[in-house]
Amino acid sequence: MKRDRILSQGLPANLEAERLVLGSILLNGDLFTDIGGCFDGDDFSLESHRRIFARMRELYDRGEKIDRITVFDELRRHGQAESCGGLSYLVSLDDGLPQLAHLDAYVRIVKEKSIRRRAVGVCDRLIDQLLSADPDSSEVLDRAQRLLHELGAEQSSRRGMRTPGEIIDQFPGGVNGFLQPDASNPGIKTPWSSVNRLIGGLWPGQLALIAARPGVGKTASAMQIAAHAASRGTGVAVFSLEMSAEQILQRMICAKAGVDSHRFRQGHLGRDDRERVAGATSQIASLPIFIDDTTGCTVPALHASIRKLRARHPIGLVVVDYLQLMDTVGRRENRNQEITQISRGLKLAAKQFGVPFLVMAQLNRAPEAEKRRPVLSDLRESGSLEQDADLVIFIHQPEMQKGGSPGMAGQAEFIVAKQRNGPRGKVDMLFIDRYVRFEEPVPRETGA
Repeated sequence: MKRDRILSQGLPANLEAERLVLGSILLNGDLFTDIGGCFDGDDFSLESHRRIFARMRELYDRGEKIDRITVFDELRRHGQAESCGGLSYLVSLDDGLPQLAHLDAYVRIVKEKSIRRRAVGVCDRLIDQLLSADPDSSEVLDRAQRLLHELGAEQSSRRGMRTPGEIIDQFPGGVNGFLQPDASNPGIKTPWSSVNRLIGGLWPGQLALIAARPGVGKTASAMQIAAHAASRGTGVAVFSLEMSAEQILQRMICAKAGVDSHRFRQGHLGRDDRERVAGATSQIASLPIFIDDTTGCTVPALHASIRKLRARHPIGLVVVDYLQLMDTVGRRENRNQEITQISRGLKLAAKQFGVPFLVMAQLNRAPEAEKRRPVLSDLRESGSLEQDADLVIFIHQPEMQKGGSPGMAGQAEFIVAKQRNGPRGKVDMLFIDRYVRFEEPVPRETGA
């Protein structure tokens, strides 16, 4: 069997390339800035190499110098110096090191061998599961597709350096698609034409934030965008960390039907309202919207849910409500670091899946306390949100700063505070509290 061949030949690995990568970093610690993001610890086949790389990463994260002495001291502090060959092995890593200009080639070799080893591991586990009578075959195949998709996505995500000609050739539609991006991929439109004129739509790979204080309409705006996109055939994945799926659905139905949401919840609807609700329910039920209301969602869990969903339905938009309620994997020193990890993970996920991520975020109390419009520095708990987001829209209701209660019907503003590929600006809106939806003001007629 193939397993016998693996046992005789060993798993794919290139120890010389691994040594050259580690030796290059030891000679020039600044190279870790470029190389560190290419690997995780398991990409090295030898346990000693994995430990050496992990100690390098710890030094880098602390902002300390990386060289033979500092890495050896770090290994000794972890009780790993002897198992890694001691200082003499670290010195030997750069023996016969060629020109550093070839470093990219060594990195590609190490990464390629790592992917092959992981593929072998996946296939080996699948063989065991398929030979077992316990698991359902469809479950095994679903797991196989997910794992192999992860490997393929990781490999394709590192395409390396490309010339302008190669970039244009690989663009959907070639030269014509590149010169007419709107025609080849017009983006996801919002329900409001004035907003679309300012932002053009939500674009593949984009991380878009809608940020506001509690009760100002973050969820309402997100669900309107989701329903609008789904009504035009776009599959939408909604991750609701604050409200249940039933509450989300009720809001969408009331907004669609133009029915008082409070009266709906109390069961005090007249005949006309009930008929509108029935019609709206029928329309909403047929839309390709998929709601996950699991609390404490993490970025890896979100990845897994999207991958599983995409296996049965194409997804063109992901909505997360809201960012500060997400959890992180592992411990972080403070909440700022956690939010940084989450926002970066969402940005990378948007890029990997090639769809816009529309993420709700909460602002701090400064705009309320100072009676002013929000600004980017008001994004709560982390400056990384401002950095990672491609688009930031603030929702502002002036009446609330005049003593009104959250959610009052009245004037509202959508403030485009950041747009990586477009202008900033403000759009006047109306928030209809009874229907839990935003509408564009009707233009006033001017006299002749």
